[in-house]
Amino acid sequence: MTSESVDEPTAGPIESRQRRFHPAWTVALVALIALIGAAGFRAAPGVLMVPLEEEFGWSTAELSLAVSINLLLYGLIAPFAAALMQRFGIRAVTVVALFVIGAGAALSVFVATPGQLILTWGVLIGLGTGSMALVFAATITDTWFATRRGLVSGVLTAGSATGQLIFLPVIAVAAEDIGWRGASLIIAGGALAVMPLVWIFLRNRPSDLGVARYGEAAPTVAAPPVPRGTAWGAAKLALTTLREAARTKTFWALAIGFAICGATTNGLIGTHFIPSAHDHGMATTTAAGLLAVVGIFDIVGTVFSGWLTDRVNPRILLAAYYALRGVSLLFLPSLLSAEVQPSIIVFIVIYGLDWVATVPPTIALCREVFGDKGPLVFGWVFAAHQIGAGIASVLAGVVRDHTGQYTFAWFAAAGLCAVAALVSATIRRHPAPAPAPVRE
Repeated sequence: MTSESVDEPTAGPIESRQRRFHPAWTVALVALIALIGAAGFRAAPGVLMVPLEEEFGWSTAELSLAVSINLLLYGLIAPFAAALMQRFGIRAVTVVALFVIGAGAALSVFVATPGQLILTWGVLIGLGTGSMALVFAATITDTWFATRRGLVSGVLTAGSATGQLIFLPVIAVAAEDIGWRGASLIIAGGALAVMPLVWIFLRNRPSDLGVARYGEAAPTVAAPPVPRGTAWGAAKLALTTLREAARTKTFWALAIGFAICGATTNGLIGTHFIPSAHDHGMATTTAAGLLAVVGIFDIVGTVFSGWLTDRVNPRILLAAYYALRGVSLLFLPSLLSAEVQPSIIVFIVIYGLDWVATVPPTIALCREVFGDKGPLVFGWVFAAHQIGAGIASVLAGVVRDHTGQYTFAWFAAAGLCAVAALVSATIRRHPAPAPAPVRE
């Protein structure tokens, strides 16, 4: 099968000569490191919820509210961040975002009330990580690459999600050895340490270095200057794009599917797997280690998904991913126990391969339908992802407080995955959008 969503230029002699040395690969590497650096605090809530509950006596629902606000802002700020990157450049927005993440993580050590936790965990970290969301990966991919887009978006997506999960055992051990405040400071240091690397090596677009995108013939004349404007202009661009995209059924199909994706990853597993495993007698560090294994297999699954997206109809990929996730969630309540059994390892492997494998085909469909506005539209689709995650995070906490377990939450998530699979499979095909004029 061949993809009907990827319209890539044919690689020519220039690509062959530049394949190993094109600066796009340096930009992609720096973007990958930045995404990993920003992922630390998004991993923290699942590990730190138990220590915070034990120290302050806050309920699961109160803690979940702070996480929910984080997840909502993480998604809602994404399309505006994409517009800001177009107006002010990728580098400036990324550096500011990393600073906000580091500041929020550092200030969290002073919290003494749920409201303060909402301000640090929810607002500051949500705004910072939202500006470093997967729309950042989509923007890097479309700005710097004319070919290998599926593969690059898969690698960057894996870096974002895997960085989040790989931090889990580090944070869990730190929380046990030096306390949750020390763990928060480690996260803050990680985000701030990436800032100089981004400022030195990340460039806004290929023309800044006098080159074309990877896989594209070199321009014969200089590109026009980078558009400039105000933050309001960027916000207006994001809102205008949403209004135009919302007129299409494909946008709503992608948004619904991605909302369910967020609910079943960040909202449920990312936030509540460790507390749920703790309810069954499993040590927090052991549960965190299992989620780290999810991160390891996520690398394989997402990169492979990117490779497949360059070759296979992305609608088929999305339907298959959601269906597999739903089946695995049906079995989770019976797999959790105090000890690590082979069956839970199988679940972890499957969920890892499927964790964010949905991102490359979703980006490809946004590009197919919306052309050059694909990254901005993906920002709004990703906002739906985080709305789903935020709602699921709160509802799962309420379910736990009222029933004493998470079983109903896992079963409900499995049913939602079936809906996402059906919606994704029925997305209609669109003719390839007319490409923007090549700068020559």
